[in-house]
Amino acid sequence: MQKSRILIDGVSLRKRPDWLTGLTNQWGNGTMSGSRILLDPTAERAPMRRELLPRPTTLAGLTVGLLDISKARGDIFIEHLEGLLAEKGVVTRRYIKPTYARIAPIPLKQQIAIECDLLIEALAD
Repeated sequence: MQKSRILIDGVSLRKRPDWLTGLTNQWGNGTMSGSRILLDPTAERAPMRRELLPRPTTLAGLTVGLLDISKARGDIFIEHLEGLLAEKGVVTRRYIKPTYARIAPIPLKQQIAIECDLLIEALAD
């Protein structure tokens, strides 16, 4: 049987931190001892709070950007979504990230911000 390791910020810990003691698993039916623990890789010790932007009440007259993140079958989902929006008379523009493994390049983000009123990012597999 393989022993589980605890990684925090990429550093393997030999001893279970006190703050992990007694945590229950996602179903609430037992402790997490002996299980693997996944932590947020961004290492945000104090995550920023961001206010949501106001949502439009209608899509009429707006341009909706459709971003394909380059994952398998994302293009199929975007095509279907584009068809549904077109049926309602919504103007769409399509974009594609070079790879799903990295964030969108800054020039692509800037182009989307200039050309679109809102964006739908397609995640699919």
